[in-house]
Amino acid sequence: MTQGILTLNAGSSSLKVALFPGRGDRPMASALADRIGPEGTLRLKGAFGQPLEAAPGDLTSHAGAMRMVLDSFRLEFPDLDILAAGHRVVHGGDAFDAPVTVTPEVMETLARLQPFAPLHQPHNLAGIRAAMEAFPGVAQVACFDTAFHRSHPWVNDTFALPRALYDAGVRRYGFHGLSYDYVTGTLGDLAPHLAEGRVVIAHLGNGASMCAVQGGRSVASTMGFSALDGLPMGTRCGQVDPGVLLYLMDQRGMSAAEISDLLYRQSGLLGLSGLSNDMRTLEAAATPEAAQAIDYFVFRCQREVGGLAAAMGGIDALVFCGGIGENSRLIRARICERLGWMGIEIDHARNTENALVISSELARTTVMVVPTDEELVIARAARAAAGLTERDAA
Repeated sequence: MTQGILTLNAGSSSLKVALFPGRGDRPMASALADRIGPEGTLRLKGAFGQPLEAAPGDLTSHAGAMRMVLDSFRLEFPDLDILAAGHRVVHGGDAFDAPVTVTPEVMETLARLQPFAPLHQPHNLAGIRAAMEAFPGVAQVACFDTAFHRSHPWVNDTFALPRALYDAGVRRYGFHGLSYDYVTGTLGDLAPHLAEGRVVIAHLGNGASMCAVQGGRSVASTMGFSALDGLPMGTRCGQVDPGVLLYLMDQRGMSAAEISDLLYRQSGLLGLSGLSNDMRTLEAAATPEAAQAIDYFVFRCQREVGGLAAAMGGIDALVFCGGIGENSRLIRARICERLGWMGIEIDHARNTENALVISSELARTTVMVVPTDEELVIARAARAAAGLTERDAA
């Protein structure tokens, strides 16, 4: 019998699924159901990237997509036995600082958090319900993007608003915690002396943020109450003066829905460049607007590295991860080029090679590139919920 652990990441119109073995950390298969609805598509890959056959089914709903993915996996593994399913959940509020097995009470708590993450939370919960329907009785484990940041000191957890709002949940939560959890753990294996020190992790991709990690614990993050704050992203604005929002409402007559669409879907690299939200496209473009979009992204990254280092009283390492952080030699080099005052100096040959350590031999601050793996963090949590020990999983 083939025992498997599922990891699920449900978006508004997508479902990303990976099938891990009961023991071991290499996925046996993965699936991406995209454009869920009448025009839905499904891509399936095996352990070595080879395409897999898709089972018949429909992609008009998350539940239908879940059944189709599971049926497709069973074509490849007819004796498949699902031990547990782990889910990425964007928002755990202040209630959860670690993965939890889903119960009706947990679902109620997570549903109450939907106003805090209206574009993500409902779809995350839909993915859990679809998995419950597909394999009843199997442990469902919620893994939170906010949990890693629950160690923030109060000054990095609050806004200068009336305390009643803080008590009501208006506070800085931080996101991308699954990625930071993986990178921090990997750094502990690769360079324990650095992991015990002061590290800025830059998760740069279509969604982008940075986190200050001191002694293995998050102490500050560029994202705050929502996944809009901090760095500019593919289509999200990043930090913006709240007065702009008041102006858009009062003077431009924009509704909350229109402002939400502006901030989440029309801004960031796309809005600045008028061309694309993809950094690869912007790097290859010859327009001044594309160059300005890159300039702004780099500037904000440099500024946030400095701020996060200040929050820790210094910096021992800067670690890049995420689609841009792991692959864009240009962006890494440009971010680092004005950070020499922090002891950051990269070796351009190492940077070109995407080496693990890209800082120069004499640099005071180590600069690294560590590919992140959020699915593996989820799989390990689900495996633990299924009662498998680390020894079993080895």
